[in-house]
Amino acid sequence: MVTSEYEHRIAARFATFDQDGNGYIDREDFSGAAKALLAEFDTRARSDKGQALYGGAEAFWQGMAGIADRDGDQRITRGEFVNGAVKRLRDNPDRFAEIARPFLHAVLAVAGGDGDGDGDGDGTVGVEETVRVLRVLGVPEEQAGSAAAALDADGDGRIGEEEVVGAFARYFTVPE
Repeated sequence: MVTSEYEHRIAARFATFDQDGNGYIDREDFSGAAKALLAEFDTRARSDKGQALYGGAEAFWQGMAGIADRDGDQRITRGEFVNGAVKRLRDNPDRFAEIARPFLHAVLAVAGGDGDGDGDGDGTVGVEETVRVLRVLGVPEEQAGSAAAALDADGDGRIGEEEVVGAFARYFTVPE
């Protein structure tokens, strides 16, 4: 049973990962997110960026399953997700950041690629591309806009990997 305010927040974040809304997180949620992102940014799955995104999604799934899938059924229930976050991640947000990093790195490459005019390979994306990514991942538009703007802490209109990875880890592992 979810008891603390922190546990309530983590339980609410479960839906972010349960992309298909079937009540559990599995490999298909991660590959589905990758597929949706590739479609949004008009990137071929067989391209280097597409393959990196699918590889990052698989690595992220494996890391999450290792932390939270306590019964080994290749599905993470809401209870397993909350317990995994509370017991294993809250005290070590860097661990979560590291399992998410390959996926987030690949997302930045797809969102910051030639399709949007950036194409400079500097490892950053614009605020607008970040909003698009967040919307594809199920964040409501208004929240996506404010979250993306907050990530651009220095106001230069660009968001880099360290900003994204750090914010992602804090969102899922540290009480607000």
